[in-house]
Amino acid sequence: MRFVNPLPFVTDINRSKAFYTTILGLSITEDHGNFVTFTGGFALHDGASLFRTTFGTDDTSAPPYGRENLVLYFEEVDLDAAFTRIAPQVDLIHPIRCEPWGQRVFRLFDPDRHILEIGEPQ
Repeated sequence: MRFVNPLPFVTDINRSKAFYTTILGLSITEDHGNFVTFTGGFALHDGASLFRTTFGTDDTSAPPYGRENLVLYFEEVDLDAAFTRIAPQVDLIHPIRCEPWGQRVFRLFDPDRHILEIGEPQ
């Protein structure tokens, strides 16, 4: 068995596709309407659709998907340039800082409030 990727639920697949392609600069490799994969294996799924597929019923509770308890981690060689390009367009958690393990990172929220961490490769 091998782990392939996380599959976050999103409330608006088109809004999320635009965010990840336009703001983060990821490229779509497959787009099935309610399910999208990007280069590097990252994927998103329309929450209502995935809930129906997984549980066989509609989700009537309308829970928020991003609950500030999961971090999606990305790496960028030119972290300063990425921060300059991305920060003005997002809900930033904090600017670039050096973490105790010696890596420079910044964190932000995506449209569903999933936490994104963008760091320099170690």
